[in-house]
Amino acid sequence: MESTRSIDTHYRGRFAPSPTGPLHFGSLVAAVGSYADAKFHGGKWLVRIEDVDLPRRVPGAAKQILDTLEKLGMEWDEEIIYQSRRSEAYREALDVLDKQGLLYPCTCSRKEIADSSITGLYGFIYPGTCLNNPVSLQSAHALRIQTHDDIIQFTDGLKGLYTQKLHSEVGDFVLRRADGIYAYQLAVVVDDAAQNITHVVRGADLIDSTPRQIFLQQLLRYPVPQYMHLPVVTNAAGEKLSKQTNAAPVNTAEALKELVDALHFLGQQPPLEILEGDIASFWDWVMQNWRVNRIPNGVV
Repeated sequence: MESTRSIDTHYRGRFAPSPTGPLHFGSLVAAVGSYADAKFHGGKWLVRIEDVDLPRRVPGAAKQILDTLEKLGMEWDEEIIYQSRRSEAYREALDVLDKQGLLYPCTCSRKEIADSSITGLYGFIYPGTCLNNPVSLQSAHALRIQTHDDIIQFTDGLKGLYTQKLHSEVGDFVLRRADGIYAYQLAVVVDDAAQNITHVVRGADLIDSTPRQIFLQQLLRYPVPQYMHLPVVTNAAGEKLSKQTNAAPVNTAEALKELVDALHFLGQQPPLEILEGDIASFWDWVMQNWRVNRIPNGVV
């Protein structure tokens, strides 16, 4: 991704928060990075609410997040998509994969997987228990997809070339859980394709998921977006800011300061007087001066 302004009217970026709580500084950094990159390139910026995991959804959180984005001057260009309303699209994608003979039922519990798996760089590597010993479809089961060890690779906008061998480093992964909820990996791929997303700018905590998503994009014959994974905000203990680590909500009463702090975290160099202006002038400056080559390289 270049550091000088280049208009690309085909650019379609997105911000896809999960409504598990209010927007905090970590998610604000991802929002600012994705919005700035889209607007700098003259592209569109979309918002998607990733509420496919209904048990984790906090009532009212989606509206609170959208209200916060509005107060921060971040305007989305098209209708918001809610994953909780898109089960049919996910089912259709599963059918396409099933017809390729790639899906199989799995009844393994978390404990069984932990007890029988090797721990790899990205967590437990599923050993293929239910692929090698087929289970009855009459019992509650997840659906896994068979992977291979062909190298999946992409060039990240900050980290450069990134590669993964799915079968040996991740294992076959779940696309639909035993409770019927579609997995993030499937939903995000289907939705990025549905929204014609060309550029994904998000936190580096998700970079390990990208090869799985590219794998699914290839199987479903979807375009593969360009990816850029931003450095992740951590607390004093080195933990990623999240609801689980009690991250404080973005203070919209100090909206401009919060935005400037996010910009500084992303390595940008706004003038001191930007705090004397308003949110509109802040974004005017960003749209002319955003520089990807100033962002820290994404080490978490």
